[in-house]
Amino acid sequence: MSDYRSRVADRELARRMSSIGAVLIEGPKGCGKTATASRIARSAIRFDTDANARALLDLNPEELFEQETPILFDEWQRAPQIWDHVRRHVDDLGRRGLCVLTGSATPTDARELHSGAGRIGVLQMRPMSLYESGHSTGEVSLEALLAGETQRAKRTEMTVPALLRRIVIGGWPALLGEDEESARAWMADYLTQIVEVDIPSLGTTRRAPARLRRTFASLGRSVGQPVKAASIAADIAGDDERQPARETVTAYLDALDRLKVTDNSPAWRPHMRSRTQLREAPVRYFVDPSLGLGALGAGSHQLLGDLSTAGFHFEAMAVRDLRVYAQPLGGAIYSWREAHGRKEVDAIVATPDRWAAFEVKLSGEQEVIDEAARGLLSFAAEIDQARHGAPAALVVLTATGGGGRRADGVHVVPLAALGP
Repeated sequence: MSDYRSRVADRELARRMSSIGAVLIEGPKGCGKTATASRIARSAIRFDTDANARALLDLNPEELFEQETPILFDEWQRAPQIWDHVRRHVDDLGRRGLCVLTGSATPTDARELHSGAGRIGVLQMRPMSLYESGHSTGEVSLEALLAGETQRAKRTEMTVPALLRRIVIGGWPALLGEDEESARAWMADYLTQIVEVDIPSLGTTRRAPARLRRTFASLGRSVGQPVKAASIAADIAGDDERQPARETVTAYLDALDRLKVTDNSPAWRPHMRSRTQLREAPVRYFVDPSLGLGALGAGSHQLLGDLSTAGFHFEAMAVRDLRVYAQPLGGAIYSWREAHGRKEVDAIVATPDRWAAFEVKLSGEQEVIDEAARGLLSFAAEIDQARHGAPAALVVLTATGGGGRRADGVHVVPLAALGP
C-alpha cells in the first residue's frame, strides 16, 4: 500500500482504537474505508467475497477471532451477526483496539442488533477533501479558525475551471489522477450499481430503476436547498401523472441514507435576539458533489455555461470539505435559513464549545465578497451570544484569490487553501 494517500480520518481512527474495543467505519462505497482500516489492521476477513467466513458465523464464530489483532471485518453488513460477536468478544477480553468493521450500508435489521455503546465506536468516512487529494495547500486551518486565530493564505493557483473539474471528478480515491472523461464514465457505472444492485439489495423499496434515477436527478438539481419531499415526488413522477406516495419517497431517501450517499445539513436552531422564524427542513447534499452531477449527466463544460448552478455544486464541495475537517474536532455542519428565505448562511460549523459561520461564493468579485461579509456580520448580530457565545470565526469561502482577515473581522479563504 505504498501509494496510500493519508486521510484526515487516519488520526481519528488511531485515537478511537486506543480508547475503545472496536471501531465501525461507515461511509459510501469507494470512499477508502477498507484502505484506511487496512493500515491499522493486522488481519482481515472480507465478508463480501469470503463465503467460508460467512458460514463460520453459524458453525464456529470463535474461529474468526483466532487471528492477530486488530482484526478487520470488511463489509460487515453482509454478515450482520458479526456485530454481536464483536461486542461479546470485546466484553470477554476487556481490551481496546481489537477489531475494525467497515461497511457501506446499514443492514435492514440493524434495529434488532444489540447496542455497541461503550464497545464499538463509529467513525464516519467520506470521499477525499481537496486537502486529502492534494488540491488544497491547507494553509488555512479550520481548527485554528475555530480557536479564533487569524489565518492567511497565498493566492491559490487553482482556477475556476480547474475547481469545476474537481467537482465533477469528486474525491473518490479510485479517480486520483484520472481525467474528467474517465471520471464521468466511472460515476455512471457507480450510479448504475446503486440503482440496480445496492438499493434493491436493501429490500426496502420496490425495484423501480427509472424512478430511482429520477430521485438522484431531483436531488442533483436541488443540491444546497431545503427541498421538500413533495417536490422530489413531482420530479420522480416525470411524465407519469401519478406521483409516488410520500411513503415511497421516504423509502427512496432512506435507502440513499443507508448507503451513505446523502449527507444533509440539519437546521441550526440558535436562540435569536429577534423573533425571526427559521426553517427546520435540512438542506440536501450528496456525500460528494460528483454524485449530483453524475445523476444529471453534466460536466464542467455545462457548469461553466451556467455559473449560477455551478455555485450550488461548488457549495456542495465546500460543505463536504468542512465536514471532513470538522469531524475530528467533534464538529458537525448545520444550515441556517429564515423561514421566508430572506437571509441564510451556507454552513455553520458547531463543536461542543465553539461555532463558526461560512458563506460560499464561487465568484471572487469584491462586491460579492463584501455582500457576503455584511450578511455574516448581520447574522452574527442576531444570535443571542449570551447563550451561544460569540462566533469563533466568520468566513467567506471563495474559489480563487488569497486568504486573510478583513478589517471588519471576516476571514476570506479560498477553498483550495483550506485544511484541517
